[in-house]
Amino acid sequence: MILEIDAGNTFIKWRLLEGERIQEHGKFLTASDLWPVQESWSNATESRIASVAGDAINSKLKSCVISFSGHEPKFAVTGKHCSGVTNSYEDSSRMGVDRWLVMLAAYNDCKQACCIVDCGSAITVDYVAANGEHLGGYIIPGLRLMNESLLANTAEIKVDQSIDHFELSPGTHTSSAVVHGVNYLFKALCEKIQSDLQGMSVDYRLYITGGDGELFHQLIGEGCYRPDLVMDGLSWGLS
Repeated sequence: MILEIDAGNTFIKWRLLEGERIQEHGKFLTASDLWPVQESWSNATESRIASVAGDAINSKLKSCVISFSGHEPKFAVTGKHCSGVTNSYEDSSRMGVDRWLVMLAAYNDCKQACCIVDCGSAITVDYVAANGEHLGGYIIPGLRLMNESLLANTAEIKVDQSIDHFELSPGTHTSSAVVHGVNYLFKALCEKIQSDLQGMSVDYRLYITGGDGELFHQLIGEGCYRPDLVMDGLSWGLS
């Protein structure tokens, strides 16, 4: 079996594969003091890790995998060329490996021009041409980061009421004005990407992933939602 791990800033997601079939999966908070690592990890004969969580988390993950499975995991790194995709960055190591892997996964799934939107702690939008050339992208604060940044840097704005549902109407108190305002920007991003793709001279396949990816997919009403696109890219990035 193959153990695949996607270590993000907020969550660590994992799955056990037998061939292409997912046998078991789960996730837990990256910042947890005690990770609920499953005994089933001991069944893995190979482990692949994508991590943007930093050296301390990477070291802890490596130790966990070795202690459970007895082998050392492979960590994916961003490259200049891999599996048909060419990185646009002059220094490819400056690109987060999660962005690189979702591009590898999406392009090798469709083998055509594609746009990948990853709605995690940060929202990344990347465009890959039909020949596999990365055309560039955008990095935008995610929903949680936008809320936290506004509250942390604006002393007189206080969110003290619970907002349970996604709403776009103008807020009638500070809490709803803040949350609905962030939602408004998120919806505007959906509409902008949709408009850009419709105006392209080439047909782009849209892929959506990340913690808020399902919401983005619902709002934009098109594209392919792949919650595990980072892990889908591990087989291409570590081939």
